[in-house]
Amino acid sequence: MASTALEIIAFVVSISGWVLVSSTLPTDYWKVSTIDGTVITTATYFANLWKICVTDSTGVANCKEFPSMLALDGYIQACRGLMIAAVSLGFFGSIFALFGMKCTKVGGSDKAKTKIACLAGIVFILSGLCSMTGCSLYANKITTEFFDPLFMEQKYELGAALFIGWAGASLCIIGGVIFCFSISDNNNKTPRMGYTYNGPTSVMSSRTKYQGGEGDFKTAGPSKQFDKNAYV
Repeated sequence: MASTALEIIAFVVSISGWVLVSSTLPTDYWKVSTIDGTVITTATYFANLWKICVTDSTGVANCKEFPSMLALDGYIQACRGLMIAAVSLGFFGSIFALFGMKCTKVGGSDKAKTKIACLAGIVFILSGLCSMTGCSLYANKITTEFFDPLFMEQKYELGAALFIGWAGASLCIIGGVIFCFSISDNNNKTPRMGYTYNGPTSVMSSRTKYQGGEGDFKTAGPSKQFDKNAYV
């Protein structure tokens, strides 16, 4: 019962993390920069993995998509690959989790379900690591440019999508770890056969048991009796 509850908790946590990670891809605010006027904000610059936008004081936004994938910076291409891999791994992890949970009627025997659930936990951990690495790589680029005194172009700050990605990655990792712990809990509850040690048995005692047991094959010869004149 406890292992089933752990599996349900792990599934809910992992799916929540996967949904958060997936929501970061279309989110616009991966990095944000504002230009303030004397009274109001005159312009807001923001960008994600696919485009860069600017919003003026009237609220009108103009966006420009990145023209070529091959002409992009290396860190953007790496972040794209890592985030797409995180979403894909989370999808397959959710499928494996549905087949491996004991509360479902698919997946085969309990032993097969245990292996599938363990695989789901590992896949969710890998998904969280991919998302964590992608968001951290993007954030490292932003902070490096922001604190570089020789960088004279537009400087950005961390956007909301990065924090959502970190939160989703953490939930995926936590859910995968809980899946693995639930499997170990199942293994500890596996019944084991008991053996009784009766001590060493000597040759004479075993021979005695053999001769005295039922259905023994000992053929007792007829007893010979000799009277006192037999040797005369």
